[in-house]
Amino acid sequence: MAGKDRGRGRQRGRGPVEAVSGPVDGGLAELVPDRERPGGRTLLIDGAPQSHVDLDDPARLDFAYQRRIGHLIDLAAPARQPLNVVHLGGGAFTLARYTAASRPRSTQQVVEIDAALVAFVREHLPLDPQARVRVRAVDARAGLAKLADGWADLVIADVFSGARTPAHLTSTEFLDDVRRVLAPTGWYVANLADGPPLTHLRGQIATAASRFTELALAADPVVWRGRRFGNAVLVAADRELPVAEFTRRVAGDPHPGRVEHGRALADFAGGAAPVADASAVASPQPPPSVFR
Repeated sequence: MAGKDRGRGRQRGRGPVEAVSGPVDGGLAELVPDRERPGGRTLLIDGAPQSHVDLDDPARLDFAYQRRIGHLIDLAAPARQPLNVVHLGGGAFTLARYTAASRPRSTQQVVEIDAALVAFVREHLPLDPQARVRVRAVDARAGLAKLADGWADLVIADVFSGARTPAHLTSTEFLDDVRRVLAPTGWYVANLADGPPLTHLRGQIATAASRFTELALAADPVVWRGRRFGNAVLVAADRELPVAEFTRRVAGDPHPGRVEHGRALADFAGGAAPVADASAVASPQPPPSVFR
């Protein structure tokens, strides 16, 4: 979930590019051309922006939260080293494309429940046939359960039904299966969305802290202060995280963010309790103003 201007684009020397749309399981999917970049497209589901792709430059990430996840993909291992990556939530396969471009020979599994969306994206934004990306059209948790123990260097959760993360992907039981799939040195990365009073975000920090020893969270300052609904990127691991470099990169983004970890992040969580399957609820619905 992310906010983004919509519009009609023009490819240099090729005339205007029209938006395309079609029904998918989650509603109406639209691919809207980027007015600034000929190869750019924004994917929306029922009007809610989901992701942005630049077909001419898949290593370019437009949405702030995707740039922050991109930083973590960059920092998870030495440059260009292939990784095994699980993407829970496919969208337009933006982060899978980024990983394939920045870390050739990586092996990736994309789990996206919306089979019609997968077909729509494959038709209009085809993946590089040389990229080692397998797409499974199943529920994220069901797809995760089929993966081998210790296979993944990264598990990236970016799952939204409409503009909300489903409840069963917010719990300790879900994270138990994430940990099972991760290699001992692997990282869990999640795109979280919340607004004032940030109850969901605090609960997700507590949930991750109950299963991993090291955490960091990046968000816009206005989100940290509870003044606006927005995205936050959580990274969790059982090894030391490169917090200083992640902080530097996030602060240098076009829309600078702030990273917290350690005691400051625990204080921010404010004693929130971990979320279990029995008590889990979906993330909150964003206000309509988020998409204007």
